Amino acid sequence: MAAFSMSRTLFAAAFMSAAWLASTATAAETGNPQAQRIVSIGGTVTEILYRLGAQDRIVARDSTSNFPAEAGAKPDVGYMRALSAEGILAQKPDLILMEDGAGPPPVIEILAASEIPVVVIATPPDADGIGPKIRDVGTAVGLSDKAEALAAETERDLSKLAAEVAQIPAPRKSVLFVLSLSSGRVMAGGADTEAGAIIALAGGTNAAPGIKGYKPLSDEAVIAAQPQVILSMQTNGDHRITPEQVFALPSLQATPAAANRALVSMDGLLLLGFGPRTPQAARTLAAQIYPGVIH
Repeated sequence: MAAFSMSRTLFAAAFMSAAWLASTATAAETGNPQAQRIVSIGGTVTEILYRLGAQDRIVARDSTSNFPAEAGAKPDVGYMRALSAEGILAQKPDLILMEDGAGPPPVIEILAASEIPVVVIATPPDADGIGPKIRDVGTAVGLSDKAEALAAETERDLSKLAAEVAQIPAPRKSVLFVLSLSSGRVMAGGADTEAGAIIALAGGTNAAPGIKGYKPLSDEAVIAAQPQVILSMQTNGDHRITPEQVFALPSLQATPAAANRALVSMDGLLLLGFGPRTPQAARTLAAQIYPGVIH
């Protein structure tokens, strides 16, 4: 009986997953030009909607949607990875637009079952995914022409920066992205992360290529990395990092970054959002890593 119950549960989950994928694909492919009550989940998605002129169609957004500043006036449905179905559905949306990775999964299942169109936007951590991301948002809200123009502009700016970065002489500087400092341990950005991708766009090399994702580094690994620049997010929350905190760590005191007090802090969404402002973010970072070389 238990085995039958387990099988039934797995079948239901599989059916729900298939229905969810089918409904999101249909909503994305056909577009929703009539949607006037959009709940936007994900800072970059919200930013793109504003750039497309669709801000008046947004009725609510998640807590990561802090740019432009006017987005903060919209009702907040919570953090994108800790959403409440009730909070979203209370906004009476006619379209839910969310970045891949939003959750938790049970909430997504409830939203999928609500028959409200839901579109999930892929967010790969690389520059090549920015244009498709912009175009996907445009298609989802019936603004493909505007999205194509914005995507093309963004891709041109990225290509221009790439040509300039290619002229930076070797050796390239080693950059360690520090997400947080917990109990004196460095939480770093490794391979397959937005942090690693933005470092590469700016002409640097990731000082933590041996880890995948965002993970803590041992003191020995930090010392061995010998970063020349520390990169962090500019925030007032738990992840806020000051030069005093960073360079007081014994593992970082013996690095070139500490010797030069080379700490670069940038707005988190600008730095890691991989949206229309990414060319600006990468250029700003490059100018700080290579002053006088990139402007």
